[in-house]
Amino acid sequence: MRSFWSYLTANYDQVFSLLGEHLYLSIISVLIAIIIGIPLGILISNEQKLSKPIIGITNVIQAVPSLALLGFIIPFIGIGSTPAIVMVVLYSLLPIVKNTYTGLTNIDKDILEAAKGIGLTKGQTMKKVQLPLAFPMIMAGIRISAVTAVGLMTIAAFVGAGGLGYLVFSGVQTVDNNMILAGAIPACILALLIDFVVGKLESKLYYTNKQKQTSKTKSKAKKLAIATIAIMLVAAGGFKAYSTANAKDKIVIGSKNFSEQLILGNMLADLIEAKTDLQVERKLNLGGSQVAFSAIKSGDIDAYVEYTGTGLVNILKQQPESDSDKVYQYVQKEFKQKYGIDLLQPLGFNNTYALAVRQDTAKQYGLNTISDLAKVSGNLIMGPTIEFPNRKDGLIGLSKAYNMSFKDVKAVDGGLRYTALKNHKSDVIDAFSTDGLLKTFNLKVLKDDQHFFPPYYAVPIIKEETLKEHPELKKVINSLSGKITDEKMRELNYKVDSLKQSPAKVAKDFLKEEGLLN
Repeated sequence: MRSFWSYLTANYDQVFSLLGEHLYLSIISVLIAIIIGIPLGILISNEQKLSKPIIGITNVIQAVPSLALLGFIIPFIGIGSTPAIVMVVLYSLLPIVKNTYTGLTNIDKDILEAAKGIGLTKGQTMKKVQLPLAFPMIMAGIRISAVTAVGLMTIAAFVGAGGLGYLVFSGVQTVDNNMILAGAIPACILALLIDFVVGKLESKLYYTNKQKQTSKTKSKAKKLAIATIAIMLVAAGGFKAYSTANAKDKIVIGSKNFSEQLILGNMLADLIEAKTDLQVERKLNLGGSQVAFSAIKSGDIDAYVEYTGTGLVNILKQQPESDSDKVYQYVQKEFKQKYGIDLLQPLGFNNTYALAVRQDTAKQYGLNTISDLAKVSGNLIMGPTIEFPNRKDGLIGLSKAYNMSFKDVKAVDGGLRYTALKNHKSDVIDAFSTDGLLKTFNLKVLKDDQHFFPPYYAVPIIKEETLKEHPELKKVINSLSGKITDEKMRELNYKVDSLKQSPAKVAKDFLKEEGLLN
């Protein structure tokens, strides 16, 4: 616990900044869900034939996994806060719509007849009778949505929207429990706080207190309404700002969601800030290859560091190729022709896939190569990243090339796969040759004796349109060319993963050591 408080003390600025982002995104999402959900609930209470299809649709949306929903949304609306808010709004609709509908349709019919008997119109009955009586049920739905929104919003970091999820995802990648707790504990407190505030608001507005209202409380209600409208206007302005990633005076740098990518993303951003007059926005920790590449295609980011093997197999859907020059030239040509994206000069290191085992496993079975592993794979459990079993240059192709079949495959993403291996929950993991955690956990890396894995040289990629507007960027980014060897990258990753230095600090220190920054 002491180490957690030490981490929190040293990083309180970042934690509070991310907490503010998380609160903002959560409140905006719930407000939008209320604005959509309550009228929708009123509509289907009046039009019964619409109730089943609309509630059915909201049920189906609720059943879709959040990451799957994000993956579907990203190609249409890009990355950043917008897809995160859309996702949370969609998930928040069900309790609001259903509770509004249930509250309105379960009112005693005698009460409605009495309202009609004294001459109230349908609209007056809704306003003066139905909504006040259904109010507790409606507020219960809002409370459920508000608490759920805080938890769901942690996934916002997956698409570059920020929030406390950034700490959770980063902590998982680097096996840093203090970082995970620094994201998770404030999120839990925030959920409880929002539930408390909404509960207090419910008790203040409950219809039985309406007779006790004074002009002062009415004035407060008006101020609350004005404040709500102001928040919505600010949100609308924020959406507009987020959607202009390619503004002429701003460059947006992205990265995927692991230590090496965070380091490289910070390097690109630091160089551009130091060597040009351009404003740099960092959208780091963007999830996997699909998210990052979708972001650069759509213009949500201008540049990030990709790998030649990923470009060849995962993006261009080609068979693995061992010749590094051929791979680079092919990917460079295809990216330019198909996507208007330029490959710049390689950074120097080859972060290819590798298979790693514990030292005791290697000793027990005499493992030095992947061919050795193939002979005993039926006795072992593999714990790869979630992406690896579904890639042609991953387990699909590897199993065919080495005629290998594991006893079981239990995918665990990020740095958690190292923890699972250490705790004997798995026996083999996929790794990258520059992973700092290989050194931390003292693992045995098996030789790819059949040369299955293609080369994964790190190369900055940038939109052709961005280079035309700012040609100076090519020289600036290419100043990193050849500067990072496999050993240097492994050491940089080790500083983040094991020594718990921030990727931003590690990146800046390296650039200074290489004479690229003053």
